[in-house]
Amino acid sequence: MLIHYFCFQTNSIQLSMLQFINHTFLISMPGGSEWMFILIAVLLLFGGKKIPELMRGIGRGIREFNDAKDNVKKELEEGMQEKDVDPKQSNPASSNPTR
Repeated sequence: MLIHYFCFQTNSIQLSMLQFINHTFLISMPGGSEWMFILIAVLLLFGGKKIPELMRGIGRGIREFNDAKDNVKKELEEGMQEKDVDPKQSNPASSNPTR
């Protein structure tokens, strides 16, 4: 009972801290007018000719990140499969004792 109460108190404290930070620093997703302002600022800063280059660079970066993430996931899964294999089956010399 006490542990449940303590966990509930911790969650409510974390929630109130998060609300305080959001209200203090005004952290939230931009709305429609903010997105328009951001798009106009990007257009003015980079110009119409540089934006496709910028987007290609961002696309390449995202693709490289996803490839690296997939490689790590694949290696972890292979490692888990190797761990699941019985050591007696993988090493036949140890299963046949010599006399």
